[in-house]
Amino acid sequence: MNAYRAKPLSFPWPPLLYGAAVLLALVLSRLFPIPVSHGHSWMPWLTGGGLILLAVWLDLWAMKTLLDRHTAVLPNRCATCLVTCGPFRFTRNPIYLGYTLLMIGLGLMMLNPWFFIMAIAAVAVTTLFAIRNEERHLLSRFGFEFEIYCRHTTRWI
Repeated sequence: MNAYRAKPLSFPWPPLLYGAAVLLALVLSRLFPIPVSHGHSWMPWLTGGGLILLAVWLDLWAMKTLLDRHTAVLPNRCATCLVTCGPFRFTRNPIYLGYTLLMIGLGLMMLNPWFFIMAIAAVAVTTLFAIRNEERHLLSRFGFEFEIYCRHTTRWI
């Protein structure tokens, strides 16, 4: 049996990585504030709120799709089937994309550039340490079917 077949991750790291990125953005904004000229405009707040709503909707849609297909939602559980419908038609990682959009939305609403910087860092760390392991797991479980899916669907957007 392939070592990657049992579980993609030993612990559900991605939610914790994004949570740590949010906390780090808040701490860095206190320690090293980046001045932002906002002109008292409502546009960043409205755009940020829209991105947050989109992020929550995308995460809920992805989770519902996984639950409807009777497969794992948590990234440290074994996948029972390859889900290629719902938001997974457009991106292989809609939940992580939702987390990223949430961070960008918070950054816009709070006028805090550290959220954008930490969102990029969270994407990089999640890709290196979680997504690659998940993809190896899915490749070992579903083989050629997963390869075809990867050719037609991007990792992020």
